[in-house]
Amino acid sequence: MWQAERFTVVFVTHSVFESVYLARRIVVMAARPGRIDADIAVDEPYPRGEEFRTSAPYAAHCREVSGALEAAMAA
Repeated sequence: MWQAERFTVVFVTHSVFESVYLARRIVVMAARPGRIDADIAVDEPYPRGEEFRTSAPYAAHCREVSGALEAAMAA
């Protein structure tokens, strides 16, 4: 549906892997007070299939998001 209509979707998840697989942009939130701690672009082509999930770029994006999440939790 998104590919046909190109509307904005806000998807909330706690899964780094799911966010990297689905998103073009990942916003990492920090707690107390809730605020944006990181804004990460995932500039990979769609559709993203199984080959993307096993690729080096996918792993690199996952590491980047995981690091941003760790930093947000430590702040």
